[in-house]
Amino acid sequence: MSTTTGIKEVARRAGVSIGTVSNVLNRPELVASSTRQRVLDAIAELGYVRNDSARQLRAGHSRQIALVVLDVTNPFFTDVVRGAEAAAEEHGVMVVVCNSGEDAGREHRHLDLLEEQRVRGVLITPVDESPNSRLELLIQRGTPVVLVDRGTGRHSRCSVAVDDVLGGRLAGEHLVEQGHRRITFVGGPASITQVRERHAGISAAVAGKAELSVVPTPNLTVAAGRAAAAEIDAAAGSTAVFCANDLVALGVLQGLTQRGIRVPQDVAIVGYDDIEFAAAAAVPLSSVRQPREQLGRTATALLLEEIEDDGRHEHRHVVFQPELIVRESSGRPRTRRSSQRDSLKGR
Repeated sequence: MSTTTGIKEVARRAGVSIGTVSNVLNRPELVASSTRQRVLDAIAELGYVRNDSARQLRAGHSRQIALVVLDVTNPFFTDVVRGAEAAAEEHGVMVVVCNSGEDAGREHRHLDLLEEQRVRGVLITPVDESPNSRLELLIQRGTPVVLVDRGTGRHSRCSVAVDDVLGGRLAGEHLVEQGHRRITFVGGPASITQVRERHAGISAAVAGKAELSVVPTPNLTVAAGRAAAAEIDAAAGSTAVFCANDLVALGVLQGLTQRGIRVPQDVAIVGYDDIEFAAAAAVPLSSVRQPREQLGRTATALLLEEIEDDGRHEHRHVVFQPELIVRESSGRPRTRRSSQRDSLKGR
């Protein structure tokens, strides 16, 4: 059967007008049940697939939203995507995932193409956290934007984020309670808000109780963590390490183990994100858990709400609070929990 079967062939097979076929596809309640069934039978026999993209283009929009992530290989974003897709499917909407690769130029090219494709809205973890003229232009032209894993003081868009200062504080308090007095923070670059806030959190928690040193990394990857392990080994002083994310922590764990340093007997490690691989590590990793799928779900719900509210939408900035999951890498199992804070701000 031809893959180019069109609405004319369906009308001819069913013995009806093209307008009737169009009504069956778009406004079936206007067509008598017997006629409607005849058209549906013809569609099934011919294998007709409607050209929804053309219909959406004529309408000026699509049934797609976009999610632009920093690093599609990071399991954190995999879980965010999973949550976003689940929420979108409930509304008959598809999520197009784009990977900026932490490249601002690539991010802008994605946004240009997404705008050309008339996506209904954009979820994004932006590369550049300073005022982003490209995002503002997108909003001014009528495309709603929600920031994911980023807070915002702006009234032109919603955001979902996690209280990373609290997360750093939970890690620091735990390590101090475990008796550690020389702790190293590993992560970078400092231009990333989450890195700065997690460092600020642990700094506040250990102030006056422990010495905190910093090993910066060029990025938040396993390889960066392995390289940092050499510096931690060379310093030969810290008894605990708090890493800005789990990928770095897993790299530190690998690097220290390769050097014959035992975890947690010689050095305790705490990561951040609590990705699936954290619990499955050779030494199960303590980690500050973020509600990753819930971030994706909530951001998508806010975006769809704005799309459907026709100008009545009130922008919100939702902040989730993390919890510390303690496993073998930092000692005695214990969990410290928190909940969600949702602040409502006007336009």
